[in-house]
Amino acid sequence: MKPIIVCGLAVLVLAGAGNRQAHAGGAAPPPPASARGAPTLEELRCATYQGIEEAGGPVTLSAGQWTGPPAVEGGAAAPSVVLVGPFRLTGDLEGDGTEEAVVLLAGSAGGSGENLYLAVVGRRKGHPRNVATALVGDRVQVRDARVEARRIILDVVQAGPNDAMCCPGELATRGWTLESGRLKEAAPKITGRLSPEAMGGVEWVLREWDPGEAAPAEPEVTLRLDAGNLAGSAGCNRYFAPVKAGATPGALSVGLAGSTRMMCPEAEMSVETRFLQQLAGADQMRFVAGRLGLGYRRDGGRGLMLFERRAKP
Repeated sequence: MKPIIVCGLAVLVLAGAGNRQAHAGGAAPPPPASARGAPTLEELRCATYQGIEEAGGPVTLSAGQWTGPPAVEGGAAAPSVVLVGPFRLTGDLEGDGTEEAVVLLAGSAGGSGENLYLAVVGRRKGHPRNVATALVGDRVQVRDARVEARRIILDVVQAGPNDAMCCPGELATRGWTLESGRLKEAAPKITGRLSPEAMGGVEWVLREWDPGEAAPAEPEVTLRLDAGNLAGSAGCNRYFAPVKAGATPGALSVGLAGSTRMMCPEAEMSVETRFLQQLAGADQMRFVAGRLGLGYRRDGGRGLMLFERRAKP
């Protein structure tokens, strides 16, 4: 057995045990005196959420996730809810002078579909409380998100009228307002189709080689779409590589990369070599809670590099 920290409490986990959460009875502990403002990401990873179809009732996350019992006794497929992160917006959505937090939740019934939910969490007596939850849609991707004038605005990739659910290709801007404890959505604005141009106008910084495998902060690897080419710093040298859209939404192909010829320390060259190899195998693009994902082929398998928008100065 080994102790781990789950939602601020040390617990013992048996080797081989599942990730299903157990809850102790009794009232919630009093909030700390410092509990002010919108709930933090750590609080949101342990909060209780309602309005998620796959759960069939309120669910309390543990370390950002919840897994329910299989639909069929002894079956492998089980419903799950995951906090999509790192993602957190804040803003005064109720107009009462205090800020709420906005998060994304992914709900799965155990099949191939994955519903995306938008949830608003405020504070009640110092404790995080899910104020409202709304379904965004099945396999919807979030390109960008913001709170403006008490409205939650998402730029999304969603299934258009002729798209298969596996391969959404419609770009849209959607907005919600919080009214009487409910999220009310306005009419969406369709803005185009998914193509490599959707990553343009932004400099992206590599954050993960693969989900869960952090990329180094130094040397920094960057990417930007410039006149039909992907370009940026590979860790040591500047690089450029042509990119073209594929036959289906999100599909792409990356041509042979060129670069400058500087020599750098071995650690930097190692990062550069890995990045250029993975970039050469890139054949898909998608967005994950505001991050850019480039799917690539690797040793007969697949990976997903994740990039974060460069913050504006």
